[in-house]
Amino acid sequence: MNLNAYRYTGKKVFDIHDFDTSQNGGLSKEQGQAMLRENVEMMAELQDKFYAQDREALLLIFQAMDSAGKDGAVKHVMSGLNPQGVQVYSFKQPSSEELDHDYLWRINRCLPQRGNIGIFNRSYYEEVLVGRVHNLPYSQKLPARCLDDHLWERRYRQIRDYERYLSENGITVVKFFLHISKAEQCQRFLERIDTPSKNWKFSASDIAERAHWEDYMEAYEKAINATASKDAPWYVIPSDKKWFSRLLISQIVTEHLKKLDPQYPAVSDAQKQALAACRQQLTNET
Repeated sequence: MNLNAYRYTGKKVFDIHDFDTSQNGGLSKEQGQAMLRENVEMMAELQDKFYAQDREALLLIFQAMDSAGKDGAVKHVMSGLNPQGVQVYSFKQPSSEELDHDYLWRINRCLPQRGNIGIFNRSYYEEVLVGRVHNLPYSQKLPARCLDDHLWERRYRQIRDYERYLSENGITVVKFFLHISKAEQCQRFLERIDTPSKNWKFSASDIAERAHWEDYMEAYEKAINATASKDAPWYVIPSDKKWFSRLLISQIVTEHLKKLDPQYPAVSDAQKQALAACRQQLTNET
């Protein structure tokens, strides 16, 4: 697949209204599911080396409107990974303690260790998404000097600087926006309401947020265009078809792991000699 069609690094403009959320890459569902299985196997092999090498870290950020499939993508795409090397965090409404700190404070505590893959289900981008739609910083404990007309531009600049900092310290940042149509969200909400086993996924607040759809579309478009970079690219994932969304995410993660080119640690001559001695000792016991 041509991943460049979905990748934004700041060189091209993302127009949210011109993006087709129902794309399928010219594939059938059966083809996509078979390719996904292959990618899951490849990711498992690469992760094993990644974890053993213990040098780099990979941070995957998932942002989306409600029901776009973030949880399902994490479940299906990452199903073959060793849980020992994966750290998953879901960021919800900030607690009172978190509101007494800057908005990146809670993020820093959850960054992946070297050799690990970190997954953020929502992230610091909530600050310029839901925060912008509902003007949340203006009701938080910020001094007046921080709340002028340039607040959002400063937030974008801070995020760009933060992601550059992460990259320069061995953490590769890959960001996914799972983009669905308003009509598809409606169908998924109805399914959650009509299916008893899915009732728990639905909240009346989902409908309240849906009323701000256009405001959110504008916030996503601005955030992506303002923070896309070569070191921390955005991938806009057409998500009306869950199978294609999961395939595309798996392909992107696989390609980034390949690019990092993880290798098993080299064994020195002294270590080889020690291994040979241990082998001889164990052989003598048999």
